[in-house]
Amino acid sequence: MEKVKVSRLVKPQELNHHGTLFAGRMAEWFVENSFICAAKATGRPENIVCVNIHGLTFKTPANNGDIVDIESMVARVGRTSFTTYGRISKNGLETCEGYITFTFVDENNKPIPHNLVLDETDDPIELEIRRKALELSKK
Repeated sequence: MEKVKVSRLVKPQELNHHGTLFAGRMAEWFVENSFICAAKATGRPENIVCVNIHGLTFKTPANNGDIVDIESMVARVGRTSFTTYGRISKNGLETCEGYITFTFVDENNKPIPHNLVLDETDDPIELEIRRKALELSKK
């Protein structure tokens, strides 16, 4: 599946009382990039509903002036739902990662098939990401 990548500049108005990037802003960027990934994968953003943000983990802070890189990809597909994996890093160091499950719905908010299919991979990192996404879908 295609990876969606974007970079953001951390500005003073996005800092918290500790002088680091406000977790809510990082979460917003994370969700936005994951939604864009989902929209590009399906081609129908109007049918996508976010149903669960799984274990969004903050590992290191981002500071004023940092450029953070956000990357998302589809990690699991079901019949009507799918899960994306996302990570945020700065200078190559992971600052945040997590998963989001979306459901594909019709105009009456009833789940419908999205027809996504994961491509084949033998990349051990991607396989581990997919394994974790599958585990989350069973909870």
